[in-house]
Amino acid sequence: MDLKFLTDLTQAVVEACRVPPDRTSEGTPPNVTGGTLLQPSGRCSYPAFWLRDHALSVASGCISLEEQRHAILLAARTQQTRDWHTPSGSFVPKGSIADHISFSGEAVFFPGTLDAQMQSSAWGTLPSVDDHFLFIEMVWEYCNRSASRSILGELVAGEPLIERLELAFSVPKVSVENGLVRCTEEERAASFGFCDAVVHTGELLFASLLRRRGALLLAELTGNEAYSTIAARIEATLPDTFAHAGGLLRACTGVSQQPDVFGSAYAVYTGAVKGALRERICERLCDAYRTGTLAYRGAVRSVLTSDDFSTETAWERTVGPLPLNEYQNGAYWMPTVGWVCFAMAQVDELAARRLAEEYVSELKATDFRTDAASGAPYECLHPERNYRQTPVCITAVTLPLTAFRQLGWGAA
Repeated sequence: MDLKFLTDLTQAVVEACRVPPDRTSEGTPPNVTGGTLLQPSGRCSYPAFWLRDHALSVASGCISLEEQRHAILLAARTQQTRDWHTPSGSFVPKGSIADHISFSGEAVFFPGTLDAQMQSSAWGTLPSVDDHFLFIEMVWEYCNRSASRSILGELVAGEPLIERLELAFSVPKVSVENGLVRCTEEERAASFGFCDAVVHTGELLFASLLRRRGALLLAELTGNEAYSTIAARIEATLPDTFAHAGGLLRACTGVSQQPDVFGSAYAVYTGAVKGALRERICERLCDAYRTGTLAYRGAVRSVLTSDDFSTETAWERTVGPLPLNEYQNGAYWMPTVGWVCFAMAQVDELAARRLAEEYVSELKATDFRTDAASGAPYECLHPERNYRQTPVCITAVTLPLTAFRQLGWGAA
């Protein structure tokens, strides 16, 4: 697997996604936040700073410490300071972390809009859950890379950063019985941004995996073992709550509770599942790859084609009409292929390497540096109508690169 090519491409994508101070992007106001920000796409598909995409990308080593520090302090400065009932009927609790931040420095807590005045309840009545835990991940990565924890004591609007992390951790609603993140249809929040256009209710798999990881990181940063206890409780509860007879983990326990490829692979990648359950997940992903229900040109589906809810939709319900096999409703995603390869490699490394090679081959064939008509890495794709979305997508290379390095894979 050509890791050198992927590393070079990742660096080029990150550079294309940079928006320096006072620079504009796709007709937006200039970046007046005081530092360089990264947008999710180098071709301006999402002209703003998305905390999620930044947080998931920092482990790639392609984002400077200065850029990381600026992003952390911007996220902290825009943390919600009081409970806010929005005009649309949504509710933003005190301590909420923005889903994305405009180049003007305005926080948007919900997906689906770039307008800070339009905090839309259509995408949930509560802010996206994952950003609260990924905020912790951003800080932990910065502390590790800088070999210093001094940033934890820095005051942001009079409050130490570490206290802001702990407040963010406390915001998402959880079940008192098991510590899993949960929501209802009436009080709904997106579990994870790569599926934020999907309606998930009940206990939420991906958000709970992120809460477990956030708890472990906070235990390390604070020395408070209460967070380790939270993480252990979530880990112990995962099998009984989310295990599915087909081998993967269910995305949730309510609406759209189908087996979740992304969440299952991430559970293996982060060590949240052990023993026989872990092996079943890895074997199921390998089997799905071999039978053609998982992947296309090195990208992977969130729901196996064999697990589609119906002939009309992959997931049971989406936010508004979302055609089958487009975007989050059945397209094949590049950002998550690294997690899937990592899980597959635990039981069949040759199959995992074949999937990774297909992914790199697709990148080479449609490399955005080749010409204006080429846009790889794409966020997602599908053979029907030659569907492609979000060209020059940052997480489509930063996440796989990080996972392949974890596996110890190098240039062929």
